[in-house]
Amino acid sequence: MVRIGLMGCGTVAGYGHLPAIVATPGLRLAALFDPDRAHHDTAGEKFGVPPAQRFTDVEDFFAQKLDAVTVASPAPFHFDNVMRAAQHGCHVLCEKPLAEREEDGWKMIDAMKRAGKHLFVGFIYRFSEMATRIRDAIRDKEIGDVRSIRLIYIWDCHGKYDRGATSSVVHPSDQADASGRRLNLRRDRFMREGGPILDCGVHQLDLARWWTGSDIGKFTAHGTRIDHDHAYPDHVYIHMTHASGVHSMIESSFSYGHTCREPQIQYRFEAIGTDGVIRFDHNTHSFTLATPTATTQFRYQPEKNFHAMYEQLVRAIQTNDIGNFATGEDGLIATRVAREAVTQIAI
Repeated sequence: MVRIGLMGCGTVAGYGHLPAIVATPGLRLAALFDPDRAHHDTAGEKFGVPPAQRFTDVEDFFAQKLDAVTVASPAPFHFDNVMRAAQHGCHVLCEKPLAEREEDGWKMIDAMKRAGKHLFVGFIYRFSEMATRIRDAIRDKEIGDVRSIRLIYIWDCHGKYDRGATSSVVHPSDQADASGRRLNLRRDRFMREGGPILDCGVHQLDLARWWTGSDIGKFTAHGTRIDHDHAYPDHVYIHMTHASGVHSMIESSFSYGHTCREPQIQYRFEAIGTDGVIRFDHNTHSFTLATPTATTQFRYQPEKNFHAMYEQLVRAIQTNDIGNFATGEDGLIATRVAREAVTQIAI
């Protein structure tokens, strides 16, 4: 049984990591850490972690003889969390971005290697049936030689204003404006940190590299500001040429219908080859491979799979087979491109 602890009992832990951890055979949720007692108490009550296994002191947390740690804390705390995990000999699954500064990321990677433990970055899309099927189609030349990849992930980050939803991922401000609207503080924070390409776009950057098996060479970024409250563009495009010659395009937004009453999301992934196309569309729940000889409909599954990621984590710890996991190096590369793109388009 792998004893795992979780650091940071916030949004992504509540809807993604913790439900998957408690449902994964071979994992035991042994400890929670959060400097805000209310956060770890809420998570502990929901996921069956006794009060004696909830901690605001990090050393008390690591004293629980943990085999592995999930770092789901805010980005500024990743460096300290991972370095402490290395000191205590724990494998680490860290949310993106791995580090705010690249030099810190390399220190984290080095510390984990010296500890002889795995360091993985939580690029969750790699574990979906959609992502692995597209990777296989490209690798096995089911659509001929791939020439272009389109990754479209445009949405509103739950809207500029609170829509009255009870979702735990919406954190509205207490103060309403003259029209009675309350600002969605989570979206506002992400925009102030750099916008959609740094938060969501890194997933697509990683997929482009993973699917092509080829590093990103030259790229250009373009952006526009639909929401003028922020310095960073909120609707962004990146065009990339990979070392293999494949072109990939990412479109990422936090302002697609951000003031609309109903969400207006668009999630679509396509690989275009010399002998066909493979296409996933979240909005129509369709997943299709079209070639000169046939059109095949695949089963639709969501584009994220936390459960498969944690099943692979158990295998990685027990057998050293890292499967589809992104390494620390993969995480740094995606973040580096995202940050350079933001620099190109910052106003």
